[in-house]
Amino acid sequence: MYKRPRNNRPRRQEQNKRNHPTMDINLLINKANNESSIETPDNPIKHQFDDFKIDSRLKNNITSKGYLSPTPIQDETIPVGLEGRDVIGIANTGTGKTAAFLIPLINKMLINGSHQALIVTPTRELAFQINEEFKEFAKGFGLTSALCIGGTNLRVQQRMFNRPINFVIGTPGRIIDLLNRKVFSLSRFHNVVLDEADRMVDMGFIKDIRLILGKLPTERQSFFFTATLEAKVEELIRQFMNNPIKVSVKIRQTPTNIEQDIVHVPSGKTAKQNILIELLKKPEFEKVLVFCRTKHGANKVVKALHERRIRSNAIHGNKSQNYRLKALDDFKKNAIQVLVATDVAARGLDISSVSHVINFDIPATYDDYVHRIGRTGRADKLGKALTFVPQE
Repeated sequence: MYKRPRNNRPRRQEQNKRNHPTMDINLLINKANNESSIETPDNPIKHQFDDFKIDSRLKNNITSKGYLSPTPIQDETIPVGLEGRDVIGIANTGTGKTAAFLIPLINKMLINGSHQALIVTPTRELAFQINEEFKEFAKGFGLTSALCIGGTNLRVQQRMFNRPINFVIGTPGRIIDLLNRKVFSLSRFHNVVLDEADRMVDMGFIKDIRLILGKLPTERQSFFFTATLEAKVEELIRQFMNNPIKVSVKIRQTPTNIEQDIVHVPSGKTAKQNILIELLKKPEFEKVLVFCRTKHGANKVVKALHERRIRSNAIHGNKSQNYRLKALDDFKKNAIQVLVATDVAARGLDISSVSHVINFDIPATYDDYVHRIGRTGRADKLGKALTFVPQE
């Protein structure tokens, strides 16, 4: 019997993007407005973090992170999560989804330390960042986590399960690998989070997600977060969630506090690189995220930048996990000016104070464009996004 190939894995997805996409360039032009942002809700925020019925120690850790008022997704999700209800969170990237599910789950484990939670993400970087945020929220509580992602030593990950684990945070492939090796069992995981469920479906992980969810207890609390409710995501919701509450704070396609414009570039192998380099020499381009369509293209851009002594590095699927994390850390700490990334590698990146996003290659879809430019203009700051388009 013919079996449909899984042709949406990250590698194949990236290959597909090599074809030059067509997009209405008028969608890529927008003047910024700092009077509102992606986090501006239709209704006012109802709570402060101090209003939530959570452990005082957790409130202290939240305050230590500098959090005072919740974002709209946190304001709507945390109270429902604390009640133990299943939640469908529909929100753009960068709206504070991580805290929206971590706070209720950590509080649950402070009440009963035997609880375990599984958090599944589409990319290694997103899993890593969730794990880092978990450590900050759960500091001093004795709660444990296991980061289960590819590109890192499997035996080291196996040894993590020699002690009790509260949170398993990882990508579908590595989680299934560990389950198949019987390193741990999901039979007692009564809490699950699917973060960026639509992206996991797009990347071809639908069978993996079904396999993982099918191994969980039927009595559980589930958090599914997605930017879009496409058919396959709705099918997962119907099959694996119990009378969920839908929380939607997806206000607009692109935030109004990001100035968007296009840059016409002539044809020629080095023309785009030269224009990029001239832009990066300007003082306002302090911390720049550059998106390329392919891994090879990202490497070529970094090579050209290094030749001009512009501090830069690349992250993509051919880089080891340690290399990618080091490059990301250098970018966060301003040790490099430019981080060049492919769409898959940059999924879920949360980096403060990115001055500019430059689409060196036009994204394949408008959804990809929205995701890319959302890396700037964070936390109500003004951001700028430029897209290189061929000169006619």
